[in-house]
Amino acid sequence: MKETDTRDYSGAAVNVIAQGTQLQGNMLTSSDCRIDGALRGNIESKAKIIVGRSGVVEGNIKCANIEIEGTVKAESLMVTELISLKARANLIGNIETGKIAIEPGAEFSGNCKMRNTRIAQQQPTPQPERK
Repeated sequence: MKETDTRDYSGAAVNVIAQGTQLQGNMLTSSDCRIDGALRGNIESKAKIIVGRSGVVEGNIKCANIEIEGTVKAESLMVTELISLKARANLIGNIETGKIAIEPGAEFSGNCKMRNTRIAQQQPTPQPERK
């Protein structure tokens, strides 16, 4: 009797675009993605994107986390949590993120808008009673 595999692999799957691979078109994924090749098109991910040293992305990106060591050219880079620019990173584009980490040597040209989550978490200061 043949058993059916009912495990959910969606959280463990990693998409890889290998060095030497060139893709053109938009990508939508719910799992992590590593790009060591070239991708021309928009990326939307609910997980983490890694652009490796040889990776090149030309298109808008929307994701939870991103680590860039290669080259990214985007009008818009929307990251819910953390964007990490490694020492060899080259990023051209506008960023909107929760947090950003930039190593010395990274190149970034564009605007950065950070959502301030601390303000939303702070409690209002009680005002003294007026008589």
